[in-house]
Order: sequence, then C-alpha cells, then structure tokens
Amino acid sequence: MFMTRRYVLQMLAGSVLVLCSAFTNSETRAESLPKVAMKTSMGEIIVELYPEKAPKTVENFLAYVKSGFYNGTVFHRIINGFMVQGGGYDKKMQEKTTLEPIQNEAKNGLRNVPYSLAMARTRDPHSATAQFFINVNNNRFLDYPGQDGWGYAVFGKVVQGMEVVDKIREVETGAGDMPKKPVIIESASIIE
Repeated sequence: MFMTRRYVLQMLAGSVLVLCSAFTNSETRAESLPKVAMKTSMGEIIVELYPEKAPKTVENFLAYVKSGFYNGTVFHRIINGFMVQGGGYDKKMQEKTTLEPIQNEAKNGLRNVPYSLAMARTRDPHSATAQFFINVNNNRFLDYPGQDGWGYAVFGKVVQGMEVVDKIREVETGAGDMPKKPVIIESASIIE
C-alpha cells in the first residue's frame, strides 16, 4: 500500500499526541496521589499514598493526619535493617486512644520494600489502627500472604526524606527497640 508523505506525517503527529497524552496522564495521576509531610525532630519525611490499592488503609491514615493525632507522637520502635515504627505513643510513651481497627488490605500487590509505608498490627490480621512503619530493608516475609496468611498492608512510600529515615534507623536503642533519645513526629499534614 502506497502512503503519501502527508498521511505519514499525520500518523506520526497522532502518535506523538498519544504519547504526550500518556505521559501527561501518568504525571497527573502521580501528582493527584495524596501526600503527607511528617516533620520529625530529625527532619522532614514526605510520603505518597495509594488509595486505589489500599482505600480503607489510606482513608484511615488520612483521618488520623487530619485530626492531628500524629502530632507529638514518636517513633517508638526502631530496628536498623528492618523498620522504624511510630504513630501510637506520645513523648511520655503513653499509648494514645485510637479509632476502631481496619480490615487488612495486604493483598493489594504492593511490597514491603525499602522506604515503603505499611500498617503495624498485632497477631490479629485485622487489628491495625494508627501505628505505621517504614521498611528500611526488603522485608518480603511481610508481604501477602506472609507467615500468617495475611501479611502487612503497604499503602504508600517515602518520596522525600529517605536520608531522614536513614538517620532515624541509626538511632541508638535500648530495651524493646525503643530509641534512647526520642524521635518525635512534631506534625503530620496533608500536602495540598
């Protein structure tokens, strides 16, 4: 089949528009994902959340952020080579009262890889409330189905402040993997 030069140029122009549109849509999608800034005593961490993959978990986390629940809480459990956990205790190590537990959404395809954000829970797979952790290693054993048939739900990732997470994981700890010097989440707020 013989194509005119004009026809070929029109086809190429259409392909460029489709490619530009695809890039714009993926950029827009990334820009539209909710982000939360956590100002800590060691620097700022910005996390991006994935409501399409973990809708209940993201909604739950954002409810705590909006209410100011995380302001003044601490990273109370730090295990270098594993994770840093926070969001449940104040500076005096008093456990805060939480909302009802949520359904475990670990079966969402997201992985417990370095700098991913996941929900902490007890042995009960559906016991997550406010506490979260940031993985500092590739913790595949926490992925669905995990060792208990459920795993730990990843619902976001650190997009800025990885160096802050790295500083936190290096903090000296004592009994119960508790930092000897408090690492405080001074504030958590949604980035508009």
